[in-house]
Amino acid sequence: MKTAINKSQTLLEFLTEQYHDSPRTRIKKMLQSGTVRVNNKPVTLHSYPLKQGDIVDCSLHMGIVTKANLPFPVLYEDDYVIVIDKPAGIATSSIDGSTNVQRIISEFLKDISKGNIRTYVVHRLDKEVSGVLMLAKSEITMDTIKDKWEETEKHYFALVEGIPENTEGTIKSWLIEDNAMKMRSVTERPGAKYAITHYKIIKHLNNNTLLDVKTETGRKNQIRVQLSDIGCPIVGDRKYGASTDFIRRVRLHACSISFPHPVSGKIIKVESSIPKGFLLLKAEDEHYK
Repeated sequence: MKTAINKSQTLLEFLTEQYHDSPRTRIKKMLQSGTVRVNNKPVTLHSYPLKQGDIVDCSLHMGIVTKANLPFPVLYEDDYVIVIDKPAGIATSSIDGSTNVQRIISEFLKDISKGNIRTYVVHRLDKEVSGVLMLAKSEITMDTIKDKWEETEKHYFALVEGIPENTEGTIKSWLIEDNAMKMRSVTERPGAKYAITHYKIIKHLNNNTLLDVKTETGRKNQIRVQLSDIGCPIVGDRKYGASTDFIRRVRLHACSISFPHPVSGKIIKVESSIPKGFLLLKAEDEHYK
């Protein structure tokens, strides 16, 4: 967004007016990233004096990653965020240098921006989970989205074993990670995090049930743990009590996300169709990675 200055003020004062919901520390980080330009030149000094007629560009243009460049579909993209359809079997991010979504997208953005831009993880999907995944193209964008995360709505398809007792319901529990790196529900205690998951039956498939699941909180393995808690583990999720007869792809898919755009505030909704073979269960091991 290019703006013509009509009064004398510092660059920080101008940016504070433009991003009035953001703290000054965040705006200073944006300046330090070198993405703010005055009269087409990058400026990082927050006290830089602006005069009438100067043109400030703080659109944070990050470059567009074409669909042909990535090994997974791009569902939505603009200068601020990129939303992809993550396949099962690849991590959102990692600290061990292994292949992950954030690294793949960042490498393309790095080439486009000559090394100035990287992606930032807004939320995560487990390695075994597929579907809609959003990443930000700047730290200030990531923080802005997270600040309004309660306005974000995420839905999932979950194919579970058995049939829930109720047609729809809400599961609430405190979750904590044990020494085996496994999440479990516990009574309220230090270190435990409160989790809320809503579910609704879509249809019955023999001894399995397809659910529409909406999360109110974003805890690690939240859906997987809480559906197991009600006696309906997700198909293929052997870690949380599913049948071990066959190695199956975990049947959890993030089918939609809606969020207020970090700049315009407009609600953006992005959807992903149910994956091919998601509802098909053969009497054999699956090789999906």
